[in-house]
Amino acid sequence: MQTYSFVKVHPEDSVAVAVQNLAASTVVEVDGRSITLLSDIPFGHKFAIKPIAKDEPIIKYGAPIGSAQTDIAIGEHVHASNIRTLLSEKAEYHYDKNLADLFQTKAKERQAKWQGKVPSIKAFRRENGSIGIRNELWIVPTVGCVNKIAENLVAWANTNLAKADFYDGIHVWAHPYGCSQLGDDHEATRTILSDLVHHPNAGAVLVLSLGCENNTPESFRALVGKVDEKRVRFLTTQEVSDELAESKKILSDLYEVMRQDRREDVGMDNLVVGFKCGGSDGLSGITANPLVGRFCDELTAMGGTGLLTEVPEMFGAEQLLMNRAANEDVYAQTVKLIDDFKQYFVKHEQVVYENPSPGNKAGGISTLEDKSLGCIQKGGQAIVTDVLSYGQRVQKRGLNLLSGPGNDIVSTTALTAAGCHIILFTTGRGTPLGAPVPTVKISSNSDLAAKKPNWIDFDAGRLLTEEADTVLSDFLSLIKAVASGETLAKNEENGYAEISLFKDGVIL
Repeated sequence: MQTYSFVKVHPEDSVAVAVQNLAASTVVEVDGRSITLLSDIPFGHKFAIKPIAKDEPIIKYGAPIGSAQTDIAIGEHVHASNIRTLLSEKAEYHYDKNLADLFQTKAKERQAKWQGKVPSIKAFRRENGSIGIRNELWIVPTVGCVNKIAENLVAWANTNLAKADFYDGIHVWAHPYGCSQLGDDHEATRTILSDLVHHPNAGAVLVLSLGCENNTPESFRALVGKVDEKRVRFLTTQEVSDELAESKKILSDLYEVMRQDRREDVGMDNLVVGFKCGGSDGLSGITANPLVGRFCDELTAMGGTGLLTEVPEMFGAEQLLMNRAANEDVYAQTVKLIDDFKQYFVKHEQVVYENPSPGNKAGGISTLEDKSLGCIQKGGQAIVTDVLSYGQRVQKRGLNLLSGPGNDIVSTTALTAAGCHIILFTTGRGTPLGAPVPTVKISSNSDLAAKKPNWIDFDAGRLLTEEADTVLSDFLSLIKAVASGETLAKNEENGYAEISLFKDGVIL
């Protein structure tokens, strides 16, 4: 395959992206025309491929990523010094039924390809009909005061409860809350913790309480609702003389209940997959995110479910998601999702566009629109079937939009709580982060994959030198292997798994 020095993402773009470091005076051929670079263009950064007048929109992905602060010449570096955002707190949206129908037609064509041919994975079938791709013991503290007790129990279990075909290990989802919170924050904490109790990757759960917390054992038990009492147990530590001994007995009993569990063949259409990016660079929206987007298209065509969150990283690209709404009601919910999150910024007197991190900018991302248009590539061309509030569990198959921030740990926790079995996490800069579920890291560039093999599960930089269908086929094989328990994600190998809860109000 040919090796490229740059990529022009969309035919209408006014910039191209360097996929290697390009020196000043280098001559590149773009659309049959020779362009001399006026300055060094770092890997992942943009250069102008046509003259751009001051205040004119700068086009990438076929859409504006900002406007020019000054006249920009052909071959000039296009970055934070000469581009400004076009975002504001309010925007006008519209529902185009003809465009929505076109996306529906394309979705049906993809569905026809998988009719009667959905691949299978090996998973644990739950009594409620759902599946789990891991069979783990989870300890869910109702309050941060018992975190260390739970951590001691995990250490004991790692020594005394042997890994087996029916048992993939134990985790505690430690957090600092469950007390001293008020209003919406308190309810959001309780909701996320309740979601974790119900998560299908947990073959059994110990809910560990103190006893005097605001998140009272009684009220939390009521919130959790109906459970299999053989697999979900509750212990209030203030009510027993030796909480460690009592907890160890419960964990041993739960382990014995799990002994009967075995993986069986289930359709891949049962998978619920979360999509996330973090430490993005200028190639994330060109390689890794589109690869995940193609996976999303195939998964939803099979009848599976995908979840896209990071709402602030939809700002500037939201209309493209709205164009794929399943109906006008979903369109209206998407508008509300965006407007509500913008109001969250306004309430705290913060601008909506101050998002790209120093690492993003160093990697070539200039504005939030630049980041957002790359971010939403993870949703492919799939139909948006539902919009979920923070803490809400998935109900409809297809692509769901989930309310949550861009913060990596908070958003991966929200994806887990919504019911994701696995998270596909794209990155250009690299991150070791792990959620409570397998968190598959996809690098946007091959240099990162080579440098951090202990973090990265898949190299999407291959798309610059290999056929896209070959890379997608290899990626599908990896996801099937991880889902079937044949391969561990790197975060699992490293023991990296944690949660973080979204908060908006005061702590007492």
